[in-house]
Amino acid sequence: MLSSDTLAFNVYGFRFMIQGSSPWAVDSLSQDFAFFRSAPAGGERLIEMLEEEPDYDGLPICEASVYTPRNVVYRSGGTVYLDYHGHGLGIHDPASGGFRIVGRDPCLLYEACYLFLLSQISQYLDARRMHRVHALAIGLNGRAILVLLPMGGGKSTLGAHLLRHREIEMLSDDSPFVDASGRVHAFPLHLGLLPGTEHEVPEQHRRLVRRMEFGPKILVNYEHFAERVRASAAPGIVFLGSRALSPDCRIESASMTAGVRAMISNSVVGLGLYHGLEFILQHSAWELASKLNVGCSRLSNCVRLLRRSQIQHLRLGRNPEANAAAVVEFSHRVLS
Repeated sequence: MLSSDTLAFNVYGFRFMIQGSSPWAVDSLSQDFAFFRSAPAGGERLIEMLEEEPDYDGLPICEASVYTPRNVVYRSGGTVYLDYHGHGLGIHDPASGGFRIVGRDPCLLYEACYLFLLSQISQYLDARRMHRVHALAIGLNGRAILVLLPMGGGKSTLGAHLLRHREIEMLSDDSPFVDASGRVHAFPLHLGLLPGTEHEVPEQHRRLVRRMEFGPKILVNYEHFAERVRASAAPGIVFLGSRALSPDCRIESASMTAGVRAMISNSVVGLGLYHGLEFILQHSAWELASKLNVGCSRLSNCVRLLRRSQIQHLRLGRNPEANAAAVVEFSHRVLS
C-alpha cells in the first residue's frame, strides 16, 4: 500500500514513485528530480528508503555474483540483493522494476537510490535513442551549449558562474540527454559545489551529502535555479574543455575528429557517467551484448549534435569569473 505522501515522477517516460521512513533521504531524492514531478498514473516503479536495521537473517542463502567497491551483489529466485558492506541492504525486483534500500545512514539511502535511478533511467532511454552525455549544458537564444570536461574538471564551478549571467539558461549540470536529431534535453538534478564555495548559495537551498566513495559534496537544490531551466534546445556549440595554469581563458576552433573522440569518451563509453547497475542487474550475456547497439546509437546521436554545432577547444584559466565571461561573450557572437 502506497502512503499518502508518496511522490510521483516522469523522466521522459520513465515513471517512478518515492516513499520511505527517512525524511531527509526522501526529501533529498525528491529535490533532485523536482523538474520531473508528475501526477501518479499507475504502474510506476516504487523506490523505498527505510531508515532501520537491515534484516540480514531473513535473506535466502546464496553466493555472491558480483563484487564492487560500493556493494556485493547476490541473486536468488529472480530477486537481486545488494549488500552495502553491512551498512545497508538494497533489494531490486526486476519484474516490477522497484528498489528498496534499508539502513541507518540517510546519506547511504539517498545515494543508493540516486545511483539506481540514474542507471535505470539511462537504460530505459538508451532503448529509446535518448542518450546522456557527460557535460555541462546551458542554453542561450534557444541553442544548447555543451562543455565537455572530465570528472573534477570544474563543470559545476563553471556552471555556477555562468548562471550569474541572466541570459544563460540551465539544461544540466552534469549529463543532459541528446536525441536522435541532436537536440539537447534537460536533466537538471542539482548543482554540485566543493566544500568552501557553499557561501555562494543561501543555506535553505543547499545540502551536504557524504558519499560512499568520493567524500562530502555540497548540492544546490533544483528550486534555487528552477526559473532558469530550459526544457530543451537546438544544437549550438560544443566546447571540448581542459584546464590550464594560465590567467586567461582561451577558445580555439576544433575539428570534427576531435569532437567525435571526445564524445566517444563522454557518451559512447560514458566516462564520468554512472552506468554501474546497468551491468550488475543484467540477466544474461545477450543483454550485455546488446550494449554494442546502444553504443552505436549513442555515437550516431552525438555525431548529429556535432554536425549541427560549432566545435571549439575551451582552455579554462585560473579565474572562474573570467572563464564564464569568455564563454558567454563567445557564445553571444556565435549564436546571435
